[in-house]
Amino acid sequence: MGKKKKKFYVVWKGHTPGVYDNWADCQQQTTGFSGPEFKSFESEAQAKEAYGGDYSNYVSKGSGKKKAPQHTNSELERLGVIMESLAVDAACSGNPGPVEFQGVDTETGAQIFHYGPYDDGTVNLGEFVALVLGLKILKEKGKDWPVYTDSRTAMAWVRDKKMKTKLTRTRRNKKIFAFCDKALEWLRDNDYSTKILKWKTEEWGEIPADFGRK
Repeated sequence: MGKKKKKFYVVWKGHTPGVYDNWADCQQQTTGFSGPEFKSFESEAQAKEAYGGDYSNYVSKGSGKKKAPQHTNSELERLGVIMESLAVDAACSGNPGPVEFQGVDTETGAQIFHYGPYDDGTVNLGEFVALVLGLKILKEKGKDWPVYTDSRTAMAWVRDKKMKTKLTRTRRNKKIFAFCDKALEWLRDNDYSTKILKWKTEEWGEIPADFGRK
């Protein structure tokens, strides 16, 4: 029999969050903890990348978590959603894998922009670029709409004007990194008044820009 492939474990919520290289240590951090959030990955690089992101970006709907509700526009308004807004999101098949990102009109669902898929990206990179593109487009159009994202990681990277990705640059992922570099350059060179708002998936359902592949 072949040697069992080593896995790495990310603990987002547990006694001591972090990246662990064996199940026993992961289990020690999650056993007895109320509502632990953890997942296994095939490589240390993938695990470190995931640890810098949100648990919700890496767990599928079929994992046993309660499915997010879906609402009509009028219901969303009653729940506090600003319908005159831009919603952005990204999707990635694997980690890394082909990544694409888009922005849509929150109220109508009309696509404002869409790019990709690009090889060997991550959902965090896609979410980040989508958010910056949203800021750029709204500024160019002179719209005072807010922009919604369901990624706290993207919000933090935009706020800090710095990406905290562990993904290594290669010839295969040069296109997505080119977008990232342009996004960082735009953030350094531009001021904006656009409000960046967190989309509350658990209350509002999937963000309108979601690709529907979870």
